[in-house]
Parts: sequence; structure tokens; C-alpha cells
Amino acid sequence: MDLSALLVPALLAVTAVVAMGRRVNVYDVLTDGAREGLTVLLRILPPLVGLLTAVYMFRASGAMELLAGVLSPVLTRLGIPPETAALLLIRPVSGGGALAIGSDLMAQYGPDSYIGRCAAVMLGSTETTFYTIAVYFGSAGIRRTRHTIPAALIADLTGFMAAAFAVRLLLPS
Repeated sequence: MDLSALLVPALLAVTAVVAMGRRVNVYDVLTDGAREGLTVLLRILPPLVGLLTAVYMFRASGAMELLAGVLSPVLTRLGIPPETAALLLIRPVSGGGALAIGSDLMAQYGPDSYIGRCAAVMLGSTETTFYTIAVYFGSAGIRRTRHTIPAALIADLTGFMAAAFAVRLLLPS
């Protein structure tokens, strides 16, 4: 039998034994934690639903393709393939949407192409900024993001440029 298959049951058993040794009511603590988790879920669900709705509306309206066309010359000057513009626009908002766009890019250009490689590295080196802010700030009850969003978007842009540079440098076509 594999040792890793016993790891989770062993951790649960040790936790229960330690809790009983400290005279902690394990069931009450478990239900309190579940109640708190549901409260957090109820606080973060509305911003997430709004965020995902906005992403799907943005894609369905054709605005994403229009904005990608406008950004193409700027991306070229930054060393980012213009074909990845849709990925750059969606990644900060939706991980699932960005993954779909990355899959489309790889299907269209090939996973071993410069664009496919850039898309893969960009997906791995950037964050779903607005989703993350909505979840973490929403669960903590923070309403003002102040400098968080501009700093995070600058970090995303840096990640996109670094990904394109790294692919050019390390994985030439």
C-alpha cells in the first residue's frame, strides 16, 4: 500500500486525538468552522457572480476583439505577440476564460509555436487579479482597494512582458 494514501486519514486521526487530549469538542469546532465558511461564501458570492457576468458580456459583445485590435501596435512595441491580446485582457478577470483563450491560441497556432509558448508561459506567470481581489478582499470585508488594483495590473503587465521575453530567449522557434 502506498504511504501517501494513508497520509490524510493519519492527519485526521492525529488531529482528533490531540483535540480530545486538550478536551476540545471536535464536533462543535467543526460545525463552527463550517458556519464561518458559509458566511464567507455568502459575502464573496455576489461580487464573483457580477465579475463573471461582466467577462461573458465583454466577450459576447465583440468589444474584446475591438480592443485587442486597438492594442496591437502597443503590444508589438512591448515585445508581446499581438495575437495574445485577448489573453491579456481576460486573464486579470477570469482564469477559466483565459484558459479557454489560451487553448484557442494553441489550437490555432500550435503549442510549439512562439504564440502558443507565450500563451502557456503567460497563463502560468500571471494572476486573475480581479477574481483574487474579489475573493480575498470580499472575505475580509475590505471595500476600498486603493493602490491594490493599479499595482496588481502593473505586475500582470510585467508578467506578460517577462513571459514573452523568456520565451524569445529560452525557447526560440
